[in-house]
Amino acid sequence: MSKQRTVIVTGGAGGLGYAISKKFVAQNDFVFVADLNQEAAEKAASELGENARGIALDVTNEESVQAVIQSIIDERRYIEVLVNNAGLQHRAPVDEFPLEKWDLLISVMLTGVFLMTKHVFPFMKEKEFGRIVNISSVHGKMASPEKVAYVAAKHGVIGVTSVTSIEGAPFNITVNSILPGPVRTPLLQRQLDDLMEVGKTEQEALETILYPRQSMNRLILPEEVASGVVYLSANEASGISGEHLSISGGM
Repeated sequence: MSKQRTVIVTGGAGGLGYAISKKFVAQNDFVFVADLNQEAAEKAASELGENARGIALDVTNEESVQAVIQSIIDERRYIEVLVNNAGLQHRAPVDEFPLEKWDLLISVMLTGVFLMTKHVFPFMKEKEFGRIVNISSVHGKMASPEKVAYVAAKHGVIGVTSVTSIEGAPFNITVNSILPGPVRTPLLQRQLDDLMEVGKTEQEALETILYPRQSMNRLILPEEVASGVVYLSANEASGISGEHLSISGGM
């Protein structure tokens, strides 16, 4: 069995974050399930077993980020893998989009990626090893109406990934992003339920919000995205950096 690595997954208590954490635990890595909701993080970690621990983390707060990373270093000595996954959504036309929602989405999904990378980089540089995987979205390269903050943030994640992959290269730190398509998570299911409440079948709801540009005509499973994250974090992926992998069913 390969050496156990220390992994941080932000937004680790959610549907996609939980699936990612579970994949790492399954290969004997030790995962810090980091989430703004400490109770949810601890519950997820308890379900994952002895190789997982839930921790409270606000990725928008630099002091919180620094404190959590330092506490992990103090305990584990190294952080080999960082998965920036924390995210949320708000939909509204641009001329009705609340500034506070814009600030929140940009802070969590873009500033959060920057802060986590900024403060884990020195330790990865010192060890001359690191794997960072940022969860962008197909919306990192395309757009949908009523998602101005989400689309802007996910485009930004690709930019941060590209820059940090160049800076990390001399230190054997790879930085890549994954662009999931429509993933069957509780967040997406709520959007489908809202459409079904007004008389649409699930298939009609899917066609309304997801599938005009998707060739496979199906939802992506969280485990499929998680498998991509684990691969990009593997030693065997040492030659892959600055890439943006779409796991979207052909969007």
